[in-house]
Amino acid sequence: MLKERPIIMLGPERSGTTLIMAMLGCHPRIAVPEVVWYYSRFRPYLHTYGDLSKKDNFHTLASEMVHGLKTPYWGMKVNPRTIVDEIVASVREQSFAGLYAAMFERYAKEAGNKPRWGEKTPYNLFFVGSILQDFPNAQFVYITRDGRDASADYLESSFGPTNIYSAAKVWKMCMNAVKPWREKLGADQWLDISYEELVREPEKVLRATCDFLGEEYSPQMMHFHSSDIGKARGKTEDHKPLGSPVSDKYIGIYKDLLSLRDQRIFAAVAGKELEEAGYKLDVKPEMPSPAKIEKYEEWDGRIRAATLDGPEGHIVYESYNDWLMDQREARKKKGLWTDADVPAGVYPLGTPEEELIMGQRAWRKWKTHFSIKRDYNGKLAL
Repeated sequence: MLKERPIIMLGPERSGTTLIMAMLGCHPRIAVPEVVWYYSRFRPYLHTYGDLSKKDNFHTLASEMVHGLKTPYWGMKVNPRTIVDEIVASVREQSFAGLYAAMFERYAKEAGNKPRWGEKTPYNLFFVGSILQDFPNAQFVYITRDGRDASADYLESSFGPTNIYSAAKVWKMCMNAVKPWREKLGADQWLDISYEELVREPEKVLRATCDFLGEEYSPQMMHFHSSDIGKARGKTEDHKPLGSPVSDKYIGIYKDLLSLRDQRIFAAVAGKELEEAGYKLDVKPEMPSPAKIEKYEEWDGRIRAATLDGPEGHIVYESYNDWLMDQREARKKKGLWTDADVPAGVYPLGTPEEELIMGQRAWRKWKTHFSIKRDYNGKLAL
């Protein structure tokens, strides 16, 4: 168990997870790098690396984790030829958790020898149980935003769901995934914060968050937009608000960006979860017909794939994820693992949403259909 408790920031995408990541990362004692996706991309697939007690197998996992960050090496000044060996040499234990902690400790050291680190990956909300197995004393900060605003933001973004039915379905899935943990974990380990309250009263919410974390409040957190992450994200269309001081002007955007029909569809798909989160429904729910739902789901898959290499698309990140999938199959052909090694009951293995949860922005079925070419050399990686 680590002496300084890890801080895990969770929430559905487009809910303010990047904002809280940037804010906490400006605390003088807390280092928070760019988004990671380690649990989604590696934790369910550890069986594909073979026996991790063997040096070569462990080095393979380390290499894929270290070189596979969306923002290369989190901006750290490293020698790509030696960084993997350096991380392997610094692990506390020869395991996924050991590598994970070693990476964050390396970042915290380079961020000014900060004693504590945190991580933000929205879909870690599907891996709370695994995180607790690896880091029993971890603390979780979960941010909730009006699902209609989050969905409207999704539809304006260059990644994620492309129609209201699909957006509402993902938001609903995320909200339901954490219900058991919110009920199970104590007040010293789980904190719920509201996006709306955070942007309206940022100092109040940040003070409460620091109290939860056992840290002193620091006004430096209000200057997140001046940090490296804030500046870099602020240059992108999808995260432009991060380059400016906190603002409440993005509350209620669904009223302008979602049609009345789309609002009704959201209410039908995720109205129950919306009300449970404390928001009020203001339209009558209207569930699409089964034929319409089928079309929504297929078009979502088609559009996601077809726009991967478009403006601010995620083709580089997607290409690396595709490569990871290929490497698993390559190791299988070499005999490092077989179908009998696949652990039973490990989510999301074998589920329809597996590719989505592991971080893919489009399903391989549709990338193959459109002959989407991979690109490992894009200029933008966030």
